[in-house]
Amino acid sequence: MTATDVTSKSLPVICDQPPRDVEGSIERAIADVPAPRTRAVSDPDRQAELIAKTAARNAALLSGSLALPPGPFGMLTVLPDLFLIWKTQRQMVADIFALYGRSAELTRMHMLYCLFRHAASQVLRDVVVRTGQRIVVAQLSGGALKAVVAKVGVSVSKRMAGTAAGRWVPLAGAAAVGAYAYWDTLQVARSAQRLLADPSLDPPSES
Repeated sequence: MTATDVTSKSLPVICDQPPRDVEGSIERAIADVPAPRTRAVSDPDRQAELIAKTAARNAALLSGSLALPPGPFGMLTVLPDLFLIWKTQRQMVADIFALYGRSAELTRMHMLYCLFRHAASQVLRDVVVRTGQRIVVAQLSGGALKAVVAKVGVSVSKRMAGTAAGRWVPLAGAAAVGAYAYWDTLQVARSAQRLLADPSLDPPSES
């Protein structure tokens, strides 16, 4: 059995039905690396900024719309909201990597780091280490990856609890949720660009 086989059995395959918990949503979000919709360009920094802002606007519109139903109805949209936002951000990361001609290096561990570094920095700070001038994304077995996902899920759940109150306030709450989705997406883009800033970025082998 290959390393890829082990990891693929550890994480579920992407499907259209959102999972019922935060950890499951994260697993689905990183279980597959989408094909990029862009290609390498001569000025990737500028194009990456444009892609990030477009994705942030789309995320804000999506999240704000799902937060419009007030009270308990709005709370029912929290997990679907997160899942769809992470899918939007996942595609953005793939597109940004492609702009720099680095699609072949993008793995699920890179995706996990980019999507959640700003939200769970304490959990992910040891996933990426610097050896001399080289950035290395840690190699994790399927079981270790699931353990990291579980810890990230705890951090994300705490943030959810802190922002969920806004869904009880019609319109104003939706605007706040949308604004957070915009900011959150830009943070994901910045994490991706920080990794790409080092030309010696090593892709991890998920064993």
